[in-house]
Amino acid sequence: MSATRTQIYLSEHQRQRIDDLTRSEGISLAEVVRRALDAYLPVSVDPTAALAETFGADPDAQVPDRADWDRG
Repeated sequence: MSATRTQIYLSEHQRQRIDDLTRSEGISLAEVVRRALDAYLPVSVDPTAALAETFGADPDAQVPDRADWDRG
């Protein structure tokens, strides 16, 4: 994995919480930040695959008749 050095500023409270986590899990501060970013940032989703995975998820779904659509 190629990495880019990045500087960030944390509050004392944030830094203390990260330090507690690094000690308890035996990981580096950088690893905590990378994991947090991976959890926070949205994952690119292939809409076709997402639709295929959810097709038929609600077998009781009712599709309104076109005549019932609100043409407001």
